[in-house]
This record gives sequence, C-alpha cells and structure tokens, in this order.
Amino acid sequence: MTDSAPSVLLIYTGGTIGMIENPETGVLDSFNFDHLLKFVPELKRFNYHIHTYSFDPPIDTSDMEPYHWARLVRIVERNYPNYDGFVILHGTDTMAYTASVMSFMLENLAKPVILTGSQLPMGMLRTDGKENLITAIEIAASKHPDGTAMVPEVCIYFERDLMRGNRTTKINAERFNAFKSYNYPCLGHSAIDLQFKPERIRRPVPETSLKAHYLFNNNVVVLTLFPGIQENIVSSVFQLKGLKAVVMRTFGSGNAPQKPWLISLIREATERDIVIINITQCQSGSVEMERYETGKQLLEAGVISGYDSTPECALTKLMFLLGHDIPKTEVRRLMRTNLAGEITTD
Repeated sequence: MTDSAPSVLLIYTGGTIGMIENPETGVLDSFNFDHLLKFVPELKRFNYHIHTYSFDPPIDTSDMEPYHWARLVRIVERNYPNYDGFVILHGTDTMAYTASVMSFMLENLAKPVILTGSQLPMGMLRTDGKENLITAIEIAASKHPDGTAMVPEVCIYFERDLMRGNRTTKINAERFNAFKSYNYPCLGHSAIDLQFKPERIRRPVPETSLKAHYLFNNNVVVLTLFPGIQENIVSSVFQLKGLKAVVMRTFGSGNAPQKPWLISLIREATERDIVIINITQCQSGSVEMERYETGKQLLEAGVISGYDSTPECALTKLMFLLGHDIPKTEVRRLMRTNLAGEITTD
C-alpha cells in the first residue's frame, strides 16, 4: 500500500456470517464477498483499504481441520508485508480451535489476526454479523501513535468483547454472546469507543520476523472422566493405534477416581511415551495436582499439568508440538510453558 490509510485483508472461510437468505426460496446461500460494500455499506465510512479473499467453496465450521488451518496461515504469511491486519470470518462452532492453533502457528506475530462470525446470517434484519464484522475490521486497523499494531495477537471479537484467541471457548449456541474467556480477562471492549487494555495485550519481541508453521500430528484424543467410567473404555482409548497424546479432563482442580486400574493404565501409557495432559472439566480455574491425594496420584503416574488451558487450546497445542517431531520430553516441557499467553503457570 502506498498511502497511510490502514489496510486490512478480510478472509472468509465459511459460516453463518457469510449467509444471505434467498428471497424466492428462503434458503440460506453464501453471498459474494466481492460485493461486500454493497451488503455492508457502513464500511465506506472507514478510510481503509479493505480487500477480500474467500475460500471456494466455503466450508462448514464442523469440517474445519488442520489442512484448513495451514491454508489460513499460508494466506496470512503470503500477505503479511502488504496489510496492517487480518480479519478471518469463521463459523462459530470451531472458531476457538482455529484461534488457539493459529496463535502457535504464527510465531513472532506483530499484526492483528482477528476472528469473528455471527449467530445470525448477515442478510437477516437482526443479524449480529454487521457489528462483529465492522468492529473486527476497526480493531485490525488500530495502531499506536508510533505506528505499531494495537493488538498484535490472534484474537476473537464477538458481541463487544475482544478476547485472546487461545483463551476462548464457545459457551452458547443461541445467544449473541457466544464466546467467553474464563481464565484471562478481555483485551478490550467496544462501546461508544473502542476500549483496549494495553497491560493485558502481548507485545512482539522487538526485531523478530514472522515465522509460520504448518506441521501437525493429530493422533490425539480427549478423554473425559466421569463417575462410573469403566476400565475397558479407558484401556481401549490408551491402546488406540498410533496414539501420541491424551487430553484428560478431570474433576475440580485436577482430580481422578482412586481406582488402582486407572492409575495402572495411566502409568503404562506414560511409560510407552504417550503424553497425558490434565485439564479441569470446570469452565474456570486451574489444575493443581499437588493439592489433593487424588491429583497427586496422577502426577506420580507421569501426567502433566495443563494448568488453566481450555480444551480447544490443549488439544491444538499438542497437535502442533507433536507435528514438529521433537522428543516427548520436550513436548511435555513446552506443554507446561506459556508460549503464546495460553496458560497461567504461576
């Protein structure tokens, strides 16, 4: 870009926000983002350069997988020198997974990557899509007086809240406030003005360049413990062919039933170098395995604390680290390390 006006690349992957109702059939179709200004004329009031890129065909949020994450990162990397920020329009069901994993894939990120979407299609009268889209673009274009990005992170903006992407989870399938960041405060809010919280926003390391990553290993599984869980079920999970890691969702602050067979199966799995990460089933709070005997037994069996990680982040971080073919000892160390603001280790 040759002038001082901010430049934003808008990337449409699919999802509710990109739908418009066909007045003749009533069917929801994807609308053409080349005609974005026609559908959202309010964007003309911004003195921004806004360009668009659409997945063709758009994908349903339920079909999002590592191939698409790599595709998104490649689009950002290739266009990184030409834009001040990026807005990704995404279906809500898997948005927290995409936001989490992109925070690791885009190492040394110094520009905003803002994911947003909607609960109602853009073409509907009461849609939440317009406000989410307009404000996400404004956030992506926001700069400090020195020209650096106001929010150089992968974030989710939804229903007036700006949240760190790897801290979010979808909490509601019907209301407009579909996302929540339970264990880390919002980075900003929209009201009459955009209100940022600079002390909560991560800053890039000076004089570093963006480093994009593309490798994954998705031989991972989520195991949720519950009262009455059977030995044969847990045994079957740990014996899955090719299994590399397990995200184990435990009770409270990281507790599990005191069943000898359970601890034996866990110990056998860790001795076979399967990485087991302990996260709580509670929406907020952190794992503290040293707190109770029921947690200590997991620690002694080789289970690693996931601290206050969301399930979406723990899973995608494992997939990301395992994809780089590093020793499992290093995977375990990095899972306990705060790489992109995803966990609180204190």
